[in-house]
Amino acid sequence: MPLISFEKVSIAFGHHALLDAADLTIEAGERVCLIGRNGAGKSTLMQIIRGTILPDDGVVRRPSGLRIAYLAQDLPSGAGRTVFDAVAEGLGSLGTILGAYHHTIALLGAEPADGQDATHDALLERMHDLQHELEAQDGWRFQQRMETILDRLNLPADKLLDELSGGWKRRVALAQALVSEPDLLLLDEPTNHLDIEAIQWLEELLLNFTGGLLFITHDRTLLKHLATRIVELDRGQLSSWPGDYEHYLQKKQENLAVEADHAAKFDKRLAQEEVWIRKGIQARRTRNEGRVRALYALREEHARRRTQAGKVRLDLDTGQASGKLVIEAENIGKSYGDAPLIKDFSLRMLRGDRIGLIGPNGVGKTTLLRLLLGEIEPDKGTVRHGTKLQVAYFDQLRAHLDPERSVIDNIADGSDTVTINGKSKHIISYLGDFLFAPERARSPVKSLSGGECNRLLLARLFTQPANLLVMDEPTNDLDIETLELLEELLVSYQGTLLLVSHDRAFLDNVVTSVLVFEGQGRVNEYVGGYEDWLRQRPRQTDAGLPKASAAQTEVKTAAKNARPKLAYKEQRELETLPARIEELEDEQARLHAALAQADIYQRDPQGFNAVTQQLDAINAELRVAYTRWDKLESSVK
Repeated sequence: MPLISFEKVSIAFGHHALLDAADLTIEAGERVCLIGRNGAGKSTLMQIIRGTILPDDGVVRRPSGLRIAYLAQDLPSGAGRTVFDAVAEGLGSLGTILGAYHHTIALLGAEPADGQDATHDALLERMHDLQHELEAQDGWRFQQRMETILDRLNLPADKLLDELSGGWKRRVALAQALVSEPDLLLLDEPTNHLDIEAIQWLEELLLNFTGGLLFITHDRTLLKHLATRIVELDRGQLSSWPGDYEHYLQKKQENLAVEADHAAKFDKRLAQEEVWIRKGIQARRTRNEGRVRALYALREEHARRRTQAGKVRLDLDTGQASGKLVIEAENIGKSYGDAPLIKDFSLRMLRGDRIGLIGPNGVGKTTLLRLLLGEIEPDKGTVRHGTKLQVAYFDQLRAHLDPERSVIDNIADGSDTVTINGKSKHIISYLGDFLFAPERARSPVKSLSGGECNRLLLARLFTQPANLLVMDEPTNDLDIETLELLEELLVSYQGTLLLVSHDRAFLDNVVTSVLVFEGQGRVNEYVGGYEDWLRQRPRQTDAGLPKASAAQTEVKTAAKNARPKLAYKEQRELETLPARIEELEDEQARLHAALAQADIYQRDPQGFNAVTQQLDAINAELRVAYTRWDKLESSVK
C-alpha cells in the first residue's frame, strides 16, 4: 500500500496554479527527489502531504497511523529551549519524557549527593519515575538514537537554541526530523548550511533509511547518490522519471522536443483557422458551424497552454583586467586564543585562477577570505595585493538587502536603469533576466522565498564591475537550472574567483584548485576540484574515515609480528622502488603545473582531458607504489 497517494490534486494561489489535477504515489523504501524551479510549488506539495494545507480539489490518501517527519526551510525558534529539547520534539510525547530525564540527570549532577537533602531525594525519585516511563515506551533506544544524531551533527545538547547561528539551527532542525524513525521523511533542502562531512554522513544515513523519502535538493551529488526516482513539478503538472538524474535529463530533453513540435503544429493549425474565420460569410454558413465551434475550442486550448518559463540570463561585468598577480600571501598565521585557525599558509594567486575552499563549518574559511582580502590583519606573515583590483563579495551583500524596500529599490536605489558591461538597461528588464515578473519586482524583499532572495543577491552582485569575485555559499536555495547557469557563467568568467562551497559537484565543475583545511591550522592546495582532492590527498589526512578498533589494531600487530623476512626479489624491489616513486612524483608535478594554467580548458579541451587522464593514471600508480613500499618496509622492521 502506498505511503501517500494523490488523485487529481489541484491548488492555486490567485490565478497561479501550483498543482493542476496532479497524481503522485510514494511507496515504502523509495527515495524520491522532487525537483522544479523556485516558486513552482515544491514546498506547498510537501505541506499538502503533511496535511497542514488542504488542496482546492482532488483526493489525498494516507494509511492510518502514518508517521511523517518534516524538515522545513524555516529555522526553528528558540523560546528558551535547549538543543536537546528542540531535537526531542521530533519524538512527540516520548521526547517530552526524554527531555525531562535529561534535565533531571543534569540537576542531579549539580546537587550535593547527600541522602538527607530533600531536593536531591526528590530528584532521585523523579529520575526513577522517568526511567519506568522510558522502559515502558522503548525510550532507551530513542535516547541512544538522539545521542548518536547529536554527536554526528556535532550539536551541543545543553546550549540554548537562541545562542546558535542560522547554520547551527539548521542542523537542529535536521536532527529533529531524523530522530523519530518516521514512515515517510520529507526533507526540504537538507544540505543548506551543512559542511561536506555532515552531508556525507546524512547521505549514508538516508541510503540506509527503510521508510519512504521525499526530498528537495540543489545538491546534484546527493541527488545522484540517493534518488531512485525523480518527480518534476513543472507548470502545475507532476511527471515521474524512474532512474537516476542522468536518465531524467536525457528523457526530459526528448519530451521538451516533442512538446515543442506539438505546439508548433497546433499553432500552425490555429493560424490557418483564424485566417479562415476572417473570410466572414463563408464561416457563417450553416454547414460550417461545426468548424467555427472547433476554432473556439482551439482558442480555449491555446489560452490554457502553459508555456515553459524562460531561463535566468546571467551576465557579469568583469570591469578592467587586474594585474597578473592578484594576491600573494607568505607564511601567514591567525589564532584566536590558543587555537590556530591558519598556520604558516602561503599562496600565490594569479589572474584567472578559480580557487575553492573546503573544510568543516567553523574551521576558518571565512577568516582566510578576510585575511586574503585585507579586511583583517594576520598575526604573522604578509599579504600583498596586485594592481587594479575590483572586488565583489557575495556574502557581504546579504546584510545590505533591506527587507522593507522593494526588489527594484534594493538593486537600483530609486533609479530606473542599471549599467551592465557599459550598457544601460531598464531595471524591470534586468530583473526579468533573473525571473522577477514586474509585479514581483515591486514586492518587498521580505515577501521573497529563499531561492528568490538568492537570485536577487546575484542580480545585485552582477551590477558591480569586478575582476575578483568572492562567493561564500552562493548555491543555497537556488534551483538546479539556475545553479547550472551560474556554473557556466563562472567557468567563462575572465576574472579571478574565490569560492566557499559545500556543493561537491559545483566545486568540481567550477574551480581549478582547492584550498583544504586539514586540521591544526594546516591549509594545503590541490589542483582540480573536490573529486581531484579525494584522489590526491595523503592517506593520513583522509577526513571522516573511521578509526581502527582495538581488535583491528591487535590483528594488524599480530600479523606484522608473524611476517617472514624478505625474499631476494622483494629485497631488490624495495631497493628500486624509491627511484620509481621519485620519477612518478616528478611526472605528477609536471602534470599539475600543466593543469594549473588558467585557460587550458578553453584553449584545448581535448588536451585538458588527456592530461587529466594521465594524472589519474599517475596517481593510481603512485598509490600502488606507496602501498607496496610501505608493506616491504614494514616487513624488515
